[in-house]
Amino acid sequence: MAVYTEVSEREAGALLQALGLGELQALRGIEGGIENTNYFVTSSAGEWVLTLFERLTHAQLPFYLHLMKHLAQHGVPVPEPQAKPEGARIPAGEDDILHTVCGKPAALVNRLRGKSELNPGRAHCAAVGDMLARAHLATRDYDRRQPNLRGLAWWNETAPAVLPHLDESQAALLRAELAYQNHVAAGSAYAALPRGAVHADLFRDNVMFAGTPEQPELTGFFDFYFAGVDSWLFDLAVTLNDWAVDLPSGATDAPRTRALLDAYQAVRPLTDAERRLLPAMLRAGALRFWISRLWDFYLPRSAALLTPHDPRHFERVLRQRVAAPLALP
Repeated sequence: MAVYTEVSEREAGALLQALGLGELQALRGIEGGIENTNYFVTSSAGEWVLTLFERLTHAQLPFYLHLMKHLAQHGVPVPEPQAKPEGARIPAGEDDILHTVCGKPAALVNRLRGKSELNPGRAHCAAVGDMLARAHLATRDYDRRQPNLRGLAWWNETAPAVLPHLDESQAALLRAELAYQNHVAAGSAYAALPRGAVHADLFRDNVMFAGTPEQPELTGFFDFYFAGVDSWLFDLAVTLNDWAVDLPSGATDAPRTRALLDAYQAVRPLTDAERRLLPAMLRAGALRFWISRLWDFYLPRSAALLTPHDPRHFERVLRQRVAAPLALP
């Protein structure tokens, strides 16, 4: 999250009034992240998060917003987009949960309670694994389609732009891993992977918890704006690569990995094809975020509040996933 577009109190207040959500009391920009403009909004009716989309279009956004509503209706705790009142005029190209603020497509969602856990234990990882599996199963009857816009096609397109910024060893790793992932994606085992709408960015800072460290209560997943239709295994791999690695080294944390995988499989057991390809998808997840962080680090956009992530972290994770593939019992 960052602030690329400045939103005035007048503009935020007008949106609240249009949605019947009371009077504006406070508006504060949110630091962190890289893609969209985000504000915390306090009104007389509650606490909200306002997002202005800097890259996604009015045509693309219904997939993400209705996915969140679909998950909420299936018992998965996520921020729910706030709709225009029944009978309100809906501009062409929008729908009832998609709005326009400062000329940008926008959404207003309820603010989740709790806070992110940046130093998770096994209990946090188990809660994430359980809820991720439930979210995957809930998407089986979600009928909107949107490709993962940061999938293999984007990796192939973006790699040439970041390669000039790498040293010889890094460039060799990037080329070799990209070739490997193209080979995997062309295989029959990959084609057999179960698929559906996925979060694709379920990092520690995109999950909220209440409760205690020993008995955490997962209160919600948020920031679905990298979501798309992809393999559920890729989504699981992205999640494992953040929740169950040692951050300084990028190495696998075995207890947290086991906690997350066991909880996930208690709800949705992995297929044989998924078990075979999990090591490859762990590499794919690391490659995806290495490339995107290289892109954001070396080819940044201007923002009022923006701190790009260090791309070397996912380089370390990728090297660890190549050198020490995860073995399932």
